[in-house]
Amino acid sequence: LEAQMERKRKQMEKGKSELRLTMEELSFFSPGDGEEVQVQEKQKSSTMDLICVSKQLIRVLEEIGPTLLVLRQDILQNVQRLQDLHAKDPSKYASLTAIVTDEVEEGTSKKTNSRTKAIIWLARSIKFSIYLLEKLLKTPEMSLEEVVEEAYSCTLKQWHGWISSAAYKVAMKLIPEREIFIALLMGSCQDFEDLEEDANSLIGVVHPILEEINVVLAKYNLDKMKSS
Repeated sequence: LEAQMERKRKQMEKGKSELRLTMEELSFFSPGDGEEVQVQEKQKSSTMDLICVSKQLIRVLEEIGPTLLVLRQDILQNVQRLQDLHAKDPSKYASLTAIVTDEVEEGTSKKTNSRTKAIIWLARSIKFSIYLLEKLLKTPEMSLEEVVEEAYSCTLKQWHGWISSAAYKVAMKLIPEREIFIALLMGSCQDFEDLEEDANSLIGVVHPILEEINVVLAKYNLDKMKSS
């Protein structure tokens, strides 16, 4: 862990964005060439990938400022639940499918603090963030407030009750300027093309994670849960 922290510190000194750091961290566990492929494939963990991506999204959302504090706190709590479970038995809980299946068999998947619910809300938060990132890069004429509004309406809004929706409406009043947000995302030594490249790479990594989650949740009819 200390070695990873030192590596990140050095990378930040070089001006790399958080997106670039995340892609490099995720690629460290990705299958490569030659004799090491089988070993690396065994190391590949959709649970750890979801945790890593979710932590990155917290950092990205932090750049928006206090606007999405509730969402960031929710992501952090759900990440902690998964981390705690994974730490107990990394081999058993390497995949998200194994976690959900285990809780379904125990009858705990729908409980308030279940890891299944953590996975559901992390997946929804990722969809929101990816939608926001894609829209931000493809529609330069839209303000950040408009992008966030559309992203929320198309991803999270249908799953939120009146309490969550009310908190979101308050948060919308604190969104910064689009240019400030993009500059923060790029890093000091990167440009807009680098940001686009990193965003596309992240989307490529996230897609199979979301696919796995969608399949297992649909299998057990757990994909329609709402919040208060």
